[in-house]
Amino acid sequence: MASTSTSLIPLRGHGRKASFSSSPAKTALKKALRFSFSSRSSVVICVKSSSGAVKYNEVVVDEEMDKIRRLQNGSDVRGVALEGEKGRTVDLTPPAVEAIAESFGEWIIKALQKERGRPVEDVTVSLGKDPRISGASLSVAVFAGLARAGCLTFDLGLATTPACFMSTLLPPFAYDASIMMTASHLPYTRNGLKFFTKKGGLTSPEVEEICDKAAHKYANRLTKVSTMLNSPPKKVDFMRAYAKHLRDIIKERVNHPIHYDTPLKGFQIIVNAGNGSGGFFTWDVLDQLGADTFGSLHLNPDGMFPNHIPNPEDKTAMALTRAAVLENTADLGIVFDTDVDRSGVVDNNGNPINGDKLIALMSAVVLKEHPGTTIVTDARTSMELTRFITDRGGHHCLYRVGYRNVIDKGVHLNQDGVETHLMMETSGHGALKENYFLDDGAYMVVKIIIEMVRMRLEGSDEGIGSLIKDLEEPLESIELRMNIISEPKYAKARGREVIEAFRSYIEEGQLKGWELDACGDCWVSEGCLVDSNDSPAAIDAHMYRAKVSNEKNEEIGWVHIRQSIHNPNIAINMQSSVPGGCQLMTKVFRDK
Repeated sequence: MASTSTSLIPLRGHGRKASFSSSPAKTALKKALRFSFSSRSSVVICVKSSSGAVKYNEVVVDEEMDKIRRLQNGSDVRGVALEGEKGRTVDLTPPAVEAIAESFGEWIIKALQKERGRPVEDVTVSLGKDPRISGASLSVAVFAGLARAGCLTFDLGLATTPACFMSTLLPPFAYDASIMMTASHLPYTRNGLKFFTKKGGLTSPEVEEICDKAAHKYANRLTKVSTMLNSPPKKVDFMRAYAKHLRDIIKERVNHPIHYDTPLKGFQIIVNAGNGSGGFFTWDVLDQLGADTFGSLHLNPDGMFPNHIPNPEDKTAMALTRAAVLENTADLGIVFDTDVDRSGVVDNNGNPINGDKLIALMSAVVLKEHPGTTIVTDARTSMELTRFITDRGGHHCLYRVGYRNVIDKGVHLNQDGVETHLMMETSGHGALKENYFLDDGAYMVVKIIIEMVRMRLEGSDEGIGSLIKDLEEPLESIELRMNIISEPKYAKARGREVIEAFRSYIEEGQLKGWELDACGDCWVSEGCLVDSNDSPAAIDAHMYRAKVSNEKNEEIGWVHIRQSIHNPNIAINMQSSVPGGCQLMTKVFRDK
């Protein structure tokens, strides 16, 4: 969803001009913005190693443990792996990664023992990575940690996030678990870990449990990582099998009447991999199926990402892809993020399709196959998208921001008997029921390509963009960011206090015409925060959405406020259906 403007508003705890009444909400907000903290005591610990006792002089154990806990990023682990970012120190170190990998290994062994009701042996775990330059040293730490936990390890090398998950399912591999080392679209200095079992990606509470165990390991032992592994990982070429899996899906579902094995013959498709892991889709999928991929961009992996951020939301990435499509009169352009769990496309007329447009396109495809299905999105999507889905007979469930939240909501709806085939966030993360509820950017593109070929076979030359030609865009849409001026370890708690104060402001009627939004007719209440069914989902970040009306009680738009999982700030999204509506809502938000 495009933003017309972005602003940064620092939240400081010492502003002299702020005045607060004695209402509970304002008292809470005043406390939240003050950022006053209690001190923590220090203790001295000793640990044993092969070289004898090592004494940590005045180690603050809580702080050492917090270093690991703060690496949790929702359902992932992310941190700074290399020097080079102003104001940020390296925190994703080999010792930290080793402790986390060991804790994940222990966690998966325990889960398998519980599932099977007996002790387990030879638990297998694969590791893939994107091309980041920190990947080599951190991979050693992952393998060392998994080995300490007693796991057998397999090295997938350069891989994609969806491929790592599929390595737990596709024979003859079918590993018990997998880890993908990536920081998605973040700078080359960052890195991280994503965790999978055969059931899918781990949840935020599960990753929190693993990080908590790792924090104890990290703080209470001599944290050195050995580069000498007793049992080095076995290298496997899984990406070849994964690419064949995608090719087979296209061939079988297109079922071309003339050239079955080359159903993309006669199509020119341009791929922009952004120097991430997505180049394989060009060589091992499209080329093999007969497509012309001349004009493709940045296919070779380069962990410095020299051309642009590998991100389908990045304007440069989209502009370069658009130019290549128009210059080559191609049928389709594809933009992948670094680890290929997200994608965006450009149609044959050079129109970028991401955000709400990509959700609409996937909705149109899915509703053809599954009429009446429910589609889950995050609560930042537009009212126009809701109309687009409902006009085609679908149901739109608006839910919490965060791709894991959106996907898990779809899983729960299906478990409750509500047919839900598509779950998609505005960032481009999208999952399908038919594909193990996996957010796979390559699989999304496969669905789009199949539909494009079917349209050609049916005699249409309009291109894939014609499926969303009646999608209207919101009149106004903006995003604001408020920085939290705080020590990193307190930022999450301070952000939560501010957001809860915002909720109280509305409930107390201090923002006239503002009302917490129930976000549709699914089992969601209190502004996309609390599930009101019998098994509410855990909250990984606090957020609310409010409907805003004018003096005549006419709805003019909505405001969505949430904690950022990635950075110490609060994100505010606004949309309005009237001219100047976003400016009006922003003024009320700041003044009140």
